Amino acid sequence: MDKHKTETLAIHAGRQVDPETGAVSPPLYLSTTFERDADGGYSTGYEYIRDRHPNRDMLERTVTALEYGTGAVAFSSGTAATLAVFHAVGRGHIVATHDAYHGTLHQLKELVTGWGSEISFVATSSIDAVAAALRDDTRLLWLETPSNPLLRISDIAALRELTASRNIVLAVDNTVASPIHQQPLNHGADVVMHSSTKYLGGHSDVAGGIVVARDQALLDAVGHYLVRAGAVPSAFDCWLLQRSIATLPLRARLHASNALAVARFLEQHAAVEAVDYPGLSSHPDHATAMKQMSACGGVLSFRVNGGKEAAMQAAARLRLFIRATSLGGVESLVEHRASIEGPDSHAPQNLLRLSVGLEHIDDLLADLDQALHATAR
Repeated sequence: MDKHKTETLAIHAGRQVDPETGAVSPPLYLSTTFERDADGGYSTGYEYIRDRHPNRDMLERTVTALEYGTGAVAFSSGTAATLAVFHAVGRGHIVATHDAYHGTLHQLKELVTGWGSEISFVATSSIDAVAAALRDDTRLLWLETPSNPLLRISDIAALRELTASRNIVLAVDNTVASPIHQQPLNHGADVVMHSSTKYLGGHSDVAGGIVVARDQALLDAVGHYLVRAGAVPSAFDCWLLQRSIATLPLRARLHASNALAVARFLEQHAAVEAVDYPGLSSHPDHATAMKQMSACGGVLSFRVNGGKEAAMQAAARLRLFIRATSLGGVESLVEHRASIEGPDSHAPQNLLRLSVGLEHIDDLLADLDQALHATAR
């Protein structure tokens, strides 16, 4: 399948017509256990759901193809997938994006340090900051690009060049971009992680995570963690994710198109102090984004004039944007990230994060305008 385009891969990679029934849609195998051969072996390759499962295999092959990896390991959540990478790399020094998803930051501070690792949080959008943070015992460089919620961009290829002569695993959380807009392995990354709850699922109805890598030994270590920790996705969750991925290229492009239009609208609005979206030429990392991304995704943040109270009031007046956490679903969401993340948040108090959905752009802009109108007066 490597010669095919993304739209084709999203539909056909990992799937085939069921040889027994001719079913075009992949079957859902609800069994958690599989029959052993008379001689005690498992000639089908399947023994128990924690080790392997047909629906998980199909999902992993599909995402492997989209990210141009060697293989993938699927998990029951994005946080489980992230923790598996940290565990697989082993003890040592880790350099990580400082404004990453707060769940990842909590893992590093509260769990990974307990394993004996030391963490340096830096602005990975700055090559100089990363270079200054690297040490002889650095084992992992963890990038979140675009970052969440400040939408900063880390230059994957440049950071690969920086770490090329060292034994450092370069991992990228690609959740916000999706494999449609960015393929980190093609820019030199060793590992890619997705919270498949977000764009891969795309309908706010299934949780999951997945790790894709180029190195088989690292994949084996991640897979070993999955089996021992037991953070396996259900067969139905895998089936739902694969069903959703078939439309991912179409959804991702409309998300990005709508988000760019929203960002341009907000940038000119009297009630808005600033907009954080790498698709804008005013964004400090715009050139890097254009170099490694085909589009800048469906998430943006903006800062409302008047501080936290004005931002909260604007969010409360929105009618189409739902006040809820998460991102990547078909519906548009709005969040005041500082109050969600707590006292350690990097988000300014007047910042609102938008996950721009698939509604008609005219309706989204009208909703934002009416919500911000009172603030602008």
